[in-house]
Amino acid sequence: PVIPCVVSQWSVWSGCAEPCKTTYRVRRRHIIQEPRNGGEACPPLEERAGCVEYWTQQGTECKQSLIPALITTGGFGKARKKRAAADGNERVGYCVEFQLMAITQGCLHSQHSYTHWMQYLREGHTVCVECQHPALDSKNLHCYGDGSGSKKNQLLHWQAVGNPRCRGTWKRIRQLDTCSCPSVHSFLFI
Repeated sequence: PVIPCVVSQWSVWSGCAEPCKTTYRVRRRHIIQEPRNGGEACPPLEERAGCVEYWTQQGTECKQSLIPALITTGGFGKARKKRAAADGNERVGYCVEFQLMAITQGCLHSQHSYTHWMQYLREGHTVCVECQHPALDSKNLHCYGDGSGSKKNQLLHWQAVGNPRCRGTWKRIRQLDTCSCPSVHSFLFI
């Protein structure tokens, strides 16, 4: 008889491969039954997903300049605020203005509807990125990758969530306690 491949359930996700940089995590499954007599082949046994670990293996916080800011479109914030208000966990956030210095070509080639916002990124433009719950670290009251503690004119790294080929550098201009960002150039820290 034709016997298809049978695989186990996925394992839990591993930790990040390396701390203090954008890297990946892994999950695996194994073969329970090899295919026989022309049975369906086995599917992939390993999956990887992007991740960032903000703490070293010694338990100290990574230096801010080493951590890319993970961003998404500001439109995501409306749903996030509704969830936070429902939880009663609404915390006051802040915004940071950055000047975009370099952008990879991957930002222009977004194929999914949830990545179309990346096409509006342009070198030289000023963007506004909001830090709000749950990205706002309750202990340090900042978002990872916000550039706090960086030197003036230091190039900082960012990466778009949903398209790992969309990333670049920017310079921190200033922090704003009240956010009034134009919608096209408004983003959120993740």
